[in-house]
Parts: sequence; structure tokens; C-alpha cells
Amino acid sequence: MEDLILISNLNDFIFCPASIYFHGLYGGADKLTYQSAYQINGTKAHENVDAGKYSTRKSIITALDVYSQEYGVVGKIDIYDKDKKMLIERKKHISVVYDGYVFQLYAQCFSLREMGYDVKRLRIHSIDDNKNYEIACPEDDDDMMKKFCSLVDKMRIFDLEKFHQTNIEKCKKCIYEEACDRSLIE
Repeated sequence: MEDLILISNLNDFIFCPASIYFHGLYGGADKLTYQSAYQINGTKAHENVDAGKYSTRKSIITALDVYSQEYGVVGKIDIYDKDKKMLIERKKHISVVYDGYVFQLYAQCFSLREMGYDVKRLRIHSIDDNKNYEIACPEDDDDMMKKFCSLVDKMRIFDLEKFHQTNIEKCKKCIYEEACDRSLIE
């Protein structure tokens, strides 16, 4: 099996592949030294799920480690509701449902299914405004499924040495911009 892909890196790779390198580089450091307020708030919003304090209902599974052998991805789910057969990914605030959010949910879905769970529904939940976004299952959205597979393939062959950022807006929003030698900001 090739190197495993962290499910959280699917969204990061779409944002900027170099950010994954810097995240690994700074990973052991105190998050206050490199994370933005937005990211710190996002981490804070996940505390109840990660600590298993989200729900006491037996049908709710939170923070479960998951793995898909077929796609070579590994990570954690936020919430799986066994009664509703629904997988839920929580985000602090959603103004746009980005492909990366959907691909994280797909990877979690594939992993859960390989682990024997019956997943029929997918949802992304925006914590700040309590909005839910229903997401089609991978088998029900051919275009997104093709994009997901393409992303996983691109991540497997990615070469940081050959990467050049072309979107200055991504550099402007990147917490690693000052350390990055590929930044478009002068």
C-alpha cells in the first residue's frame, strides 16, 4: 500500500499542497505560533466531538478513527448517527460548501463502509449558524466521485519541488505565507 493520505489533507491539498508540508513542519509547535484565529476557533468548535462529549445517545458515534484500504485514506469522523445511517462533518462556519469538504466526507464514508457501517446519508453542519447541507453519497454524484478519485491520484504523485502557486488569493489567506518560498506576495 502506498503512503496513507490523511483525510484532513484532502481539503488542504486543494487549498494549497505546500500548506500540508508546512503543517507537518509546524505540527509539533504550539498552535498559537502559527494558526489563525479562524483555525483556532475551528479547533475549539470540535472539542466536544473529539472528547466524546457531543452526545450520550448510544446511536451516536463520535471521533472514531477510520481507514479505507481501497483509497488509502485515514482519519477521524466527527459524527455518525447509526439510527439515521448518517455521517456528519462539522465545520465552524460555512459560507461555501467547498469540494474539499465533500471529499473529506467521501473519504470518511468509504472508510466507515469498509469498517462495516451502513452509511446512507451525508451532511455537513455549520456550527455558527446551525445550518445543514445535505451531500449526495458518492455513488449518486458521478462528477464529484471522479473529482475525488482524481484528487487522490494527484496527491499520490505530487512533487513539492515542482509546485508553483498560481493563485495569489490563496497566498493572502494562508497562515504559512510568510514562511513559504512559493508565495506570490512580495
